[in-house]
Amino acid sequence: MMKKAYINSVGSISSQKTFDNDEFLNDVLNYHTTNISVVDPNYKDFLDAGSARRMAKGIKMGVVASKIAMDEAGVESVDAVITGTGMGCVIDSEKFVSRLIDNNEEYLTPTSFIQSTHNTVGGQIALGIQCKGYNFTYVHSSSSFESALIDAKLQLALGEVSTILVGGIDELGPHMIQVHGLIKHIKQEKEIDNLNILNSGSEGSVFGEGANFFVLSNEKKQSGYAEIVDIEILNTLTKERLEQQVQSFLAQNEVTPKDIDVVVLGNNGDVGFDTYYKVLTEGLFKNTQQTVYKHLSGEFKTASSFGLWFASKMLKKQSIPEVTKLNAITPNKIKNVLIYNQYRGENHSFVMLRSC
Repeated sequence: MMKKAYINSVGSISSQKTFDNDEFLNDVLNYHTTNISVVDPNYKDFLDAGSARRMAKGIKMGVVASKIAMDEAGVESVDAVITGTGMGCVIDSEKFVSRLIDNNEEYLTPTSFIQSTHNTVGGQIALGIQCKGYNFTYVHSSSSFESALIDAKLQLALGEVSTILVGGIDELGPHMIQVHGLIKHIKQEKEIDNLNILNSGSEGSVFGEGANFFVLSNEKKQSGYAEIVDIEILNTLTKERLEQQVQSFLAQNEVTPKDIDVVVLGNNGDVGFDTYYKVLTEGLFKNTQQTVYKHLSGEFKTASSFGLWFASKMLKKQSIPEVTKLNAITPNKIKNVLIYNQYRGENHSFVMLRSC
């Protein structure tokens, strides 16, 4: 029999104060810029001073978010580490390429290059916890995190391993901000209220960064968050077929749209692409509690990992922060949650969670 996959703990470093697991968006931060950085915890509480100084930003975020998750799960090590990242350690990549150009391809130190590979975060985490097991990094644009999640779920279902650390990490680099600004993937307004971006009516989104990690296991813990029922990724999907796709995804898990208590959507304020979510909010889920999260975290390739963090906390605490609600239909109990995300009309993903 296929074993189930449970989320036993979470660790999040984001543009909100999410590193403290006792809180759940109690004190929401408001930004007035088109690119938002993470709220850093005190890294010295988790890393020795030397490591904290040497590590690149993305590595630091990933290592500490994974430590927070493992501390909460009460485990020293895991059987496997699976990460998803869209851009990897992009700041070091930018540094290396810039130096390559500035120095005429001569006298280069390799440090930035070594730290710039996409799998550096997974490697550093494994080194820190002495995990010699399966270690894999998925780099699939905006479905990188979901790819990692599918792998983790399959490993647990087949009984290959019993505990897995899975996470999504992406950082914001200055060159990346510049390029995405030029092609209008980032909003052109100089000052924009992040809590109000869904009503902006303009193209592009507000970019962010973050690291969200989860300890998954095939054993249900008393302190656990949720069961991961199913995950599906579609590279292309038309608006006309969206509702039909959602219904077939739910049907294969023996639920109907009416059984979904809360739907978590990836709206990012981009007028050209939020129309996908509108299909569901005005159609299948018009009588369901609708929630959003990217106005809090910003948009990045693995922002859906923040969406999973949000949905997991919601299931565990059985409460929905006001700032995330799109409508006022409050469910009596939060049991089934559907997460739907897409980026610029591609890489559509569905994740279904159930309270455990």
